[in-house]
Amino acid sequence: MLTLESATVRFGERAALDAVDLAVAEHEIVTVLGPSGSGKSTLLRVVAGLQPTDVGRVLLDGTDQAGVPVHRRGLGLMFQDHQLFPHRDVGANVAFGLRMRGASRRDQERRVGELLDLVGLPGAERRAVATLSGGEQQRVALARALAPSPKLLMLDEPLGQLDRGLRERLVVELRALFRKLGTTVLAVTHDQGEAFALSDRMVVMGEGRIAQVGTGLEMWRRPASAFVARFLGFDNVVGATVTGGVADTVWGKVPVPEGSAQGVCELLVRPAGVRIGGPEQGLRCVAGGRTFRGSRVMVRLMPPSGPELEAECAPRDAPEEGAAVGVGFDAAEVVVLPPAR
Repeated sequence: MLTLESATVRFGERAALDAVDLAVAEHEIVTVLGPSGSGKSTLLRVVAGLQPTDVGRVLLDGTDQAGVPVHRRGLGLMFQDHQLFPHRDVGANVAFGLRMRGASRRDQERRVGELLDLVGLPGAERRAVATLSGGEQQRVALARALAPSPKLLMLDEPLGQLDRGLRERLVVELRALFRKLGTTVLAVTHDQGEAFALSDRMVVMGEGRIAQVGTGLEMWRRPASAFVARFLGFDNVVGATVTGGVADTVWGKVPVPEGSAQGVCELLVRPAGVRIGGPEQGLRCVAGGRTFRGSRVMVRLMPPSGPELEAECAPRDAPEEGAAVGVGFDAAEVVVLPPAR
């Protein structure tokens, strides 16, 4: 459906996109994420035709899009601020793209009704935009983007202005809706949880380049680098040297999975692999702040030297702040990463 070949965009000496190659299959949901300045929004603008490339090509269904304007690419666009027309009611907003394509009034009314049913706003055609909540406006913007049946739907931080609870509910609904419609989606977000919930595949970007492409599970199991691991929310990353089945770190000896690469590396210990015990057991630490995340608690642990550790445990097992504890490590939750460049 979509192919980028060596897509490069420069702003002065800085490469916002640096020889990016990416393919998105028909009916696939791909999410691009990365920190600010990583190039993810530039990538979206290049695909949309809002930003020309200095080098490289964008192909849709195998056709080079060089010189093809935005409105002729057959794309649906949805932005963070929704960009609804405040002087038009819900129905007129959703029908906008259909009118631009010359659809009859009858076809417009039928399609608008279908889409409002799909996004959970049946019968809302005559409601004023100003009376809608943030979540309702997001649904109307989505219906408007889907109305012309785009070959590719592009989302730029679509849930960014909503509160966390609403985002978590809507992202599940969005995935189910895209699956039902068979929509091909390219989305940009900075929220890792949103990307995991929405995507078939994720693309992590940094400094204009793709750092890793894979499913959420693949990235969780084996991030490609310390940069990817940290961006996905893993803080327990430290330099190490692996010899046999053990890594030598500032936290002491840490067991690694069988068959791990040997020598100098970066080491990731997932919070679930940091085991808290009595102060006489393993690495002695002092318990710091606790963050409750549903049925689990994240505990900050301060060792005698080296960076803090983050441990995950059940609420009943969480130590009090200031308590002395001992820490051990589970090799099954350890990942050996390439050494820092």
